[in-house]
Amino acid sequence: MSAGFRRREVVLACGEVRGYDVAAWHDAIVWVQGGEVELETIDGTWHRFGVGAVLCLAGLPLRVLRSPGPGPVTLVAISRDRADSFSG
Repeated sequence: MSAGFRRREVVLACGEVRGYDVAAWHDAIVWVQGGEVELETIDGTWHRFGVGAVLCLAGLPLRVLRSPGPGPVTLVAISRDRADSFSG
């Protein structure tokens, strides 16, 4: 990873549901590296994204992220290092 950026991997087990935390996704580009992820909006609508999808989850009206299976989903989040000169 280049200086000024950080990489974080998030794995959700099959069937796992994780509450949406807006701060966790701030300033990140998210890549679905493995499996599929479902995003539930606050109005109850589900959206499914598979391997190769590139997402920005910051500031969205989401309620939860879910791994619908049959295996885990792996999300890779790349964001700026908060210590760099461009971070607000």
